[in-house]
Amino acid sequence: MRCPFCGATDTQVVETRLSEDGVSIRRRRRCNACDKRFTTFETAEVRSPAVVKQSGERQEFSRVKLREGFRRALHKRPVPAALVDEAIDRIVHKVLALGEREISSRMIGELVMNELKRLDKVAYIRFASVYRAFQDVDDFRDALLEVDK
Repeated sequence: MRCPFCGATDTQVVETRLSEDGVSIRRRRRCNACDKRFTTFETAEVRSPAVVKQSGERQEFSRVKLREGFRRALHKRPVPAALVDEAIDRIVHKVLALGEREISSRMIGELVMNELKRLDKVAYIRFASVYRAFQDVDDFRDALLEVDK
């Protein structure tokens, strides 16, 4: 760790403890060159995977896009925002738990559909009709039968 005062790289950890928020580690350091003390914080970095779209294009995984998909599907539906947040958290957790560098947009769509099926059947049908590109009434009928299972 480089000293912020003199720029020397020879520093020593004097004290280590968990930060107040419990998410990072706080370290007190002493520079061996100028003898000044300073504090550093370490946090875990979790990298989101790239989303591979059907076109082959890659985009960064976005919680905002997930929320937008839920918002559209749940438009004028009586679903509390807290339940939507929990569903999004479950999806994000599953995606990060995979530990993959890339994930297909298809897999994310399936995760969203599973959560919508639990939250609201109408929203599920709305999302499925766009996601699966329904062509006729038979596609809707099949989806409705799937929801009744």
